[in-house]
Amino acid sequence: MILNQNFIELGEGYGDVYELCELINTNTSRLHRTFILASPTSSGHALSLAVAFEPANGGYFMPVYICREGIIQLDEQKSKRRLLFEQAAEKAGSTPVYIELKHSSEFAERDLFFQYVTGILRLNHLLPPLK
Repeated sequence: MILNQNFIELGEGYGDVYELCELINTNTSRLHRTFILASPTSSGHALSLAVAFEPANGGYFMPVYICREGIIQLDEQKSKRRLLFEQAAEKAGSTPVYIELKHSSEFAERDLFFQYVTGILRLNHLLPPLK
């Protein structure tokens, strides 16, 4: 039973991606799914790296940690931060799901963006519905 799914936003830098990878490494048993969310921009795609974990110890809160739009991918060449994230996910037994969506700047508030992303993930059965 999940009563709440919330995004927990980390920063956009290298240290934040390392923290996200460490969360994957230390919570492998709770790992639900990993995501690479791509938003088109005038200079390429802005990538967000995200990971969803199962609720802790029978709780009802499903956290989704995200490094939002901190990586600009100009071509098919993957950035070092994306490669680090993919390696951590694969080591934990998860292949990141790649999804293209609207950029957060198209929303009046950050919470509206996160509601939009949550809806897309639920519609595609990548996050469970609330019960």
